[in-house]
Amino acid sequence: MKALCFGSLNIDYTYRVPRFVAPGETLASLELETFSGGKGLNQSVALARAGAKVWHAGAVGPEGRFLLAELESAGVDVSLVAVRPELRTGHAVIQTDPAGRNCILLYGGANQSIGEEQIDAALAAFGPGDLLLLQNEISGLELLLEKAAARGLRVALNPSPMDEKLAALPLDKLNWLILNEVEAGQLLGWDPQGRSGPELARALRRRCPGCAVVLTLGEQGSVYWDGELLHMQKAQRVQTIDTTAAGDTFTGYFLAGILEGLAPAGAMDLASRAAAIAVTRPGASPSIPTRAEVEARNF
Repeated sequence: MKALCFGSLNIDYTYRVPRFVAPGETLASLELETFSGGKGLNQSVALARAGAKVWHAGAVGPEGRFLLAELESAGVDVSLVAVRPELRTGHAVIQTDPAGRNCILLYGGANQSIGEEQIDAALAAFGPGDLLLLQNEISGLELLLEKAAARGLRVALNPSPMDEKLAALPLDKLNWLILNEVEAGQLLGWDPQGRSGPELARALRRRCPGCAVVLTLGEQGSVYWDGELLHMQKAQRVQTIDTTAAGDTFTGYFLAGILEGLAPAGAMDLASRAAAIAVTRPGASPSIPTRAEVEARNF
């Protein structure tokens, strides 16, 4: 089966800071690094490094051509990515604190130029049983979901960043909903504090009937719930440097495991180990490990 990630491509400007900047404050950063990123790009790289056969669809401006080279070097087919000379590439301003936590400000740029013509052209190469992976950093999501379902594709959604557009999406078209506990609380309209992972996962499946819910809980691990199987996955204990692409790594590796025929518990374990390696490295896509690295690492 083939995987199509129709998603964002960003240039990440990552600032290492002593603490997150407060409203009205001017704060000197300790360091600035520039990385390739975007949740779509990161998840395509994770899928490919995990061993899946992956195509990426999306859009960049002229200064974003190096992002395509990054994808190709990971084994991703970029023939469905448009280069729009009149637009700027999407980018992110990322603050990373000494604990490895981050906060992120996004500019959509070319990611918000996705229309029906490009959607139809990209989906034409895929059919029943293939995977479509989406995030919430591009335009055209509702149309993508409707058209993918009509073609018989299996669809996974990582609803990040959370905003009001998601309320209009036909979530009953999903096969997998993959998100963290903060996003779960936002989607449900709940405060996730004091709620257990299984409680959140069950509520999410009621919100998204028919799908499998994959809920990541940081240091508390992750939960899988599909209405029949409940699996609690422990988190690996590592020294955290940068969490920027941890969720994207988990998403890509989980879906790659499913595509190759692993049971959900096996795919969750594979994804957990890959994400644990990613947080020990700086940056977004550069932090995502290869399958060989994941299989060689003993936790």
